[in-house]
Amino acid sequence: MTNSKPYVLAITGASAQQVAERCLYLLLESQLTIHLVLSKGAHIVWQSEIGVNVPVDSGLQEKFWRERLGTSKGKLICHKWNDHSASIASGSFRTKGMIVLPCTMGTIGRIASGISSDLIERCADVHLKENRPLILAPRETPLSLVHLRNLTSLTEAGAKIYPLIPSWYSKPETLEDIIDFLVIRLFDHFDEELKNIQRWQGGI
Repeated sequence: MTNSKPYVLAITGASAQQVAERCLYLLLESQLTIHLVLSKGAHIVWQSEIGVNVPVDSGLQEKFWRERLGTSKGKLICHKWNDHSASIASGSFRTKGMIVLPCTMGTIGRIASGISSDLIERCADVHLKENRPLILAPRETPLSLVHLRNLTSLTEAGAKIYPLIPSWYSKPETLEDIIDFLVIRLFDHFDEELKNIQRWQGGI
């Protein structure tokens, strides 16, 4: 499956880095191809919240993720946040879609305004203009009117907004259960079955 069209997974500097990490693991374990971009802010959050320095160098970062996640499956290509010459910066480079997880409100505001100050924002702009799936997972509360207007603009432009809200009907017993549900439900939008989860069966 690694020769199929890839996903772009972008990670920005909001809390919920653990969800992004689990997402990357499940995608690789499913033998998929992933183009990964961490924003400059994401590197800072990893250091401040998790106490881990994620390498900036693309080659070293790929090795880092392989060792940290303990998987040799799938195909992983890492890009630096300011590499505007990367393949994923071009509309001619085809993908299955792009996920920004978690997505800061600053990133959402810049994408909504058509500003491409880094590779993540440029790649998101490409997905909108090429009418390809773009899913943004904001991690912020409460939402101001500015946030809501930016989210509305992006929805009107074709993006999907996926707030990181857990389910309780799945009866999660661990934090990993909650995280897995969030990731699996996100990829339902791509008809991608990464892992079995407890889904709503109806009834009370």
